[in-house]
Amino acid sequence: MTPSTSQQELYRFLEDRFTCAQACTECARACAVRASLFDPDGTEQQERVRRLGIMCAEVCDATCRMLSEQNRQDESGIRIQLEWCRTVCLECAHAFDAQDGAEDSAAVCRSCARACTEFLATLN
Repeated sequence: MTPSTSQQELYRFLEDRFTCAQACTECARACAVRASLFDPDGTEQQERVRRLGIMCAEVCDATCRMLSEQNRQDESGIRIQLEWCRTVCLECAHAFDAQDGAEDSAAVCRSCARACTEFLATLN
């Protein structure tokens, strides 16, 4: 945000930031629940998907916390975090696609990735 940013642009920026943080929270919850459903003694593929779900939940949680902080972070740090979150969410959605009954979790991951992309577009 620059000194010449209008009030309307600032509101839009904050709304997009909140929407992205909310999507990250929903994705973290869905990934954690999905990961908990896998049998710890399952196949190697199931273990990979479980680990990916846990990692996605952690990345989304960290992104949400970063976006929720009141202090001002540098834009490049926010951009890097959002790009990382988007990438992990898409990878997790792809992994969930191959799992029976994980369609809703995959959709939540894709929604979070979209929110990250849309918020990235508001950054200078």
